[in-house]
Amino acid sequence: MIKKLDILVVRAFIGPFLATFLIALFVLVMQFFWLYIDDLVGKGIDFGTLAYLTGLVAITWVPLALPLALLLSSIMTFGNMGESFEIVAIKAAGIPLLRFMRPLLIVTIIISGIAFLFANNIIPVAQLKLASLQYDIIVAKPAFDIKEGVFYNKIEGNVIKLGKKESDDSTIKKIVIFKKTYGLQDNLITAESGVMKVTPDKKFLEFKLKDGYSYEEKGPRQTIQTDFTRTHFNTYTKLFDLSTFQMNRTKDSAFIYDPKMLSVRQLNTTIDSLENLQAYYLKRSKIEINPYLSFAKYMDSTWPKTDTGFLKSVASIQQLIP
Repeated sequence: MIKKLDILVVRAFIGPFLATFLIALFVLVMQFFWLYIDDLVGKGIDFGTLAYLTGLVAITWVPLALPLALLLSSIMTFGNMGESFEIVAIKAAGIPLLRFMRPLLIVTIIISGIAFLFANNIIPVAQLKLASLQYDIIVAKPAFDIKEGVFYNKIEGNVIKLGKKESDDSTIKKIVIFKKTYGLQDNLITAESGVMKVTPDKKFLEFKLKDGYSYEEKGPRQTIQTDFTRTHFNTYTKLFDLSTFQMNRTKDSAFIYDPKMLSVRQLNTTIDSLENLQAYYLKRSKIEINPYLSFAKYMDSTWPKTDTGFLKSVASIQQLIP
């Protein structure tokens, strides 16, 4: 039967528990971002993806944050009650210590059961999705940000240099675009001014160039039998493919074989499969190794009978062979 004392203790415990749990979870999540900050900065991650990543990281740290919250909140609960002389009044009423601590013990058992169900059913899924998302972010190229006076080579097959970029980040001047080739031939575009913008579908970077020249060398490489062409243009539109900058999502199934991403039932199934595989290779090793050990047929009663003993004996014999 629930007494007023139990309600008093539980109410005094809930506040510190929630506060310490959120603080511990926040610190652990920040630890993750401090560790992977170099892989996250400059990747052009949108707010939705960042919030999704933060949620997955928070879920994976829940099993570690719960014990810390239980420990700190229990100390704070009894400390606050002792400071206000509530514990003195309870002991003066003849209530033993175990009876006084019973509500927190019951709450701890309930939280432990919830934590087990959470770790068995939700954590593996969160770990799987986190590994997939983290891999996609790490392998993604940095978000393009072309600065003036700097050779920018993140766009496949091209190197871009801007002499000046206005404050609107769109109007550009003194543009030089090098087309990278495997040979030593020249292939570049220069322009006095232009406008740089991303197409509405965000698939291409569009350069509308004005008053420039196109230089192109054609012919067999590594020879002087080449044609050099220079073309003047008043306006010219150049498109750069930005598909490599978009983060492509990897299927979650690519990481499903990690033990951290399996529930207890899945781990038992995997263990059975590994045991069957181990038995197969033990049998195969006997068949393939025995013909090369001519003394194996002289085995006596002291020879180990178990598969493990057999492999240990073979390993010890191989070490003696120079």
